[in-house]
Amino acid sequence: MKEIPQISEAEYEVMKIVWKYEPISTPEVVEKVSKKIDWKPNTIQTMLSRLVKKKALQTRKQGRVFVYTSLIGEHEYVEQTSKKFLKQFFDGTLNSMVLNFIENDQLSKDEISELKKILSERDMKEGKK
Repeated sequence: MKEIPQISEAEYEVMKIVWKYEPISTPEVVEKVSKKIDWKPNTIQTMLSRLVKKKALQTRKQGRVFVYTSLIGEHEYVEQTSKKFLKQFFDGTLNSMVLNFIENDQLSKDEISELKKILSERDMKEGKK
């Protein structure tokens, strides 16, 4: 598994747009990000430049604009970032995190029911009734 670059929360917002619409030009990224977040075009362009330097994005000139495509997949990024989060805060175990949320009343009864349903369906899918 290749190492995923460190991406800030702000850069992640830009990456989500690129993943959804790639290949995507600078003006398109600026337009779509601006609809979600009140950032100036220069701020968004700075984020794009940082992501290229970090090797999260690649760019090519197409006519008068730059077009961006991702060098890392969204699923890959979320998976590795989730694992790092679990390791940093919960000794790498998902059950420790879930238990923490349950014990601190941060999961509603509906969310707990949904988790039970997901686990039950997973057991049935794997033939473990």
